Amino acid sequence: MIHRQNVLRAATIVVASSALTGACSSTGTTSSTGTSGAGGQSTSTTTAATTGGGGQGGGSTTSGTGGSAPVDLGDSVLQLHKNPSRDGVYTQPTITPQVAPAMHVDPTFKAVTQGATYAQPLFFDGGATGKDLVFAATEQNYVYALDAATGGTVWNKQLGEPLKLSDLPCGNVDPLGITGTPVIDGPSRTIFVDAMMSPDGGATKKHMIHALSIDDGVERAGFPIDVAAVAKNGNLTFEAAVQNQRGGLIIAGGTLYVPYGGHYGDCGAYHGWVIGVPLENPAAVQSWATLAQGGGSWAPGGLSSDGSDVFLATGNTFGAPTWLGGEAIIRLDAGPVFNNTTANYFAPTDWKALDASDVDIGGSGPVLFDLPGATPSKLAVALGKNSKAYLLDRTNLGGVSNAVTSAVVATNEIINSAAVVTTSLGTYVIFNANGKSCPGGVNGNLVALKIGIGSPPTITTAWCADEHGSGSPMVTTTDGHAGAVVWTMGVQGDGKLHGFDADTGKAIFTGGGAGDVMSGLKRFSTPIAAKGRIFAAGNSAVYAFTSK
Repeated sequence: MIHRQNVLRAATIVVASSALTGACSSTGTTSSTGTSGAGGQSTSTTTAATTGGGGQGGGSTTSGTGGSAPVDLGDSVLQLHKNPSRDGVYTQPTITPQVAPAMHVDPTFKAVTQGATYAQPLFFDGGATGKDLVFAATEQNYVYALDAATGGTVWNKQLGEPLKLSDLPCGNVDPLGITGTPVIDGPSRTIFVDAMMSPDGGATKKHMIHALSIDDGVERAGFPIDVAAVAKNGNLTFEAAVQNQRGGLIIAGGTLYVPYGGHYGDCGAYHGWVIGVPLENPAAVQSWATLAQGGGSWAPGGLSSDGSDVFLATGNTFGAPTWLGGEAIIRLDAGPVFNNTTANYFAPTDWKALDASDVDIGGSGPVLFDLPGATPSKLAVALGKNSKAYLLDRTNLGGVSNAVTSAVVATNEIINSAAVVTTSLGTYVIFNANGKSCPGGVNGNLVALKIGIGSPPTITTAWCADEHGSGSPMVTTTDGHAGAVVWTMGVQGDGKLHGFDADTGKAIFTGGGAGDVMSGLKRFSTPIAAKGRIFAAGNSAVYAFTSK
């Protein structure tokens, strides 16, 4: 079983032998063009997983034991926003504020994919002797492993036919396949992804959790897992047709966690679900769900973790007479298991009014960070469709109560993946929205909140800038704090990459020239940084930016 240290960031992971190193017959097809290397008040239920998708079987899995050895994952980007805290901070010594103005699309990197891409790309550092790989997952249900130097396809695999919008009860993505950002387990060299698919031309809808070797795309033993066949929570069952998977997947304490919400339009009797799949024994699936209808865990920021517990945001519920899991930040113990005490959830006192107005506090997903000197110092920040930022004590979330600190920080809804960075001048929460109380009367849709040290900590708007779109930010630093540059993409705007000084909001990189425009960027998209370059996914393409 793979165990991880109880920290917000980890570069070195301890690996033990795992059932995932085996392979089984796979659904879909794999093409290889290169050489491959090695809520509420609910209970959690364990069920036996059934495998197979589209009528094809999976395989058995065995429990793994054994010793451990350190695995150096180098500059790998294994999950949404780099770290399990979801802070979106990348340490890149060569991407400095001084070289940032020279960034441009690398003309030698040509990566062609098939389908719209909402999921963030991932990066696997091949080390001194291996090949660096970039991974992209699309709404056509394709997963691509790309040569990080050239963009050439190493392998690709389609995980069944996606769903046409006309075959769904509601929604706004057409076709609908892979939306949420996958996660890679470095020690076992496995990428996990949820694909919505149909084995019969749209009549049957399935959510299938896949585990693919990053070396050749072969399905691991015990996968794929048909979520509807295993997800149970008391009397609740998982109805695949009305559930969507948009939030980033995460691995914590040797378990894969996958969040689910509903489709755009809130059709059907969906719930907020989190599915837990133990890496050592994929058959021992556990699940949690909101008791009230609705309460989806739909935020693009997905799940976050402090290394052991998992945190999620939920949206509005329907007709709940008492709090039953919606409009909340929830901490789940390993499993997932919900310990229904006030220390393990937060819902604002006006949650019923938020329900009635469909203004979820769960628009971004919780980001975890520490603020030494503040009381409390171990914090989570949540941003909502009600334009508010909430600071929470993640060791005692407080139940239905007032947040540690909250403030209206935007003039519109906040939906994206926020980033948090600490520089020598302070700690900033950065997100996309139309800023409120912007200093100097400057209007902008990229907002940085400064979190002041105090008892309780304070929230003020540090700066606002124009990011020329609606993407989700990430931050590069030279050492974790110094030389911090905020990077965003002009999603549904100018289609360009933009860089800003994290302390002042001053534009550092304004997008380059006509040759630096990216095509078909999708809402909430965020870039990544690795090996001195920035990678971003667009429509049927992945782009690499360099300063050289």
